[in-house]
Amino acid sequence: MEAIKETLQSVMQAWEKKIRSSPQDNPELLLKNCLTKKEFGHIKFRYFKKGVLSLNVDSSTWLYYFNLQKEDLLNKLRKQYAAIKDIRFYIGEIK
Repeated sequence: MEAIKETLQSVMQAWEKKIRSSPQDNPELLLKNCLTKKEFGHIKFRYFKKGVLSLNVDSSTWLYYFNLQKEDLLNKLRKQYAAIKDIRFYIGEIK
């Protein structure tokens, strides 16, 4: 019984560490901090590689909207994580 308790504690500690991990490991956390709940509902993280944050957007309307807001969003994200160089938006599935 004691082994299960220790295992659960180590799993919970690892999980908490992952939640508080660096922005590079969790770019969705950065996006949640920079976007409204409505905006975040229309976007999904694809990848973060070599300073480029790639995001799926659910429609052409939202693609246009986010492209208009790109510089403001990029500035907000850079304040939290300076390694972000660019954001690329693509129309795609967000589920």
